[in-house]
Order: sequence, then structure tokens, then C-alpha cells
Amino acid sequence: MIAAFYNEMKKEIEAAPRNAYVAELHLQVLKYAHLLENVSGKEFCEQLGLGGAWGTEFTKMKKISARLRAAGLNPEKI
Repeated sequence: MIAAFYNEMKKEIEAAPRNAYVAELHLQVLKYAHLLENVSGKEFCEQLGLGGAWGTEFTKMKKISARLRAAGLNPEKI
């Protein structure tokens, strides 16, 4: 069963303008980083129906999410 947040992420990413697709993917990973801690890039891509190359972007954003939260990022405002 796919978690509901994957459906929400996919909806938001697909609704983004073409020139903002990557930025929206980054924002969605930051927003849900606390739920994605044990998710691999491969699994993330499979859940969202993305090509495997997006796993690198996923991993980058997951790695910096803790620093951004420590600096005051409020994911609920994303």
C-alpha cells in the first residue's frame, strides 16, 4: 500500500509548471523528509513513477533537510 503522502507529493510535482518541476520535487522532499528517512532513492522513484535518475535529487534534498530544519525551516509552510 502506498502511503498517502506519496500521492500528495506526486500531485504537487505534476501540477508544477514545467520550468519549476525540479524545484517542486525538492520542496516536496523537504516537506516530507521526516517520513522519508528510511526510503532509498530507488524506492522513492518507484513510488512516484519517476526515472531512477531522480533518486540523486531525492538523496541530495534528504541530506540537507536536517540542516534546514535546524536553521528554522518549517516544513508545514511548504
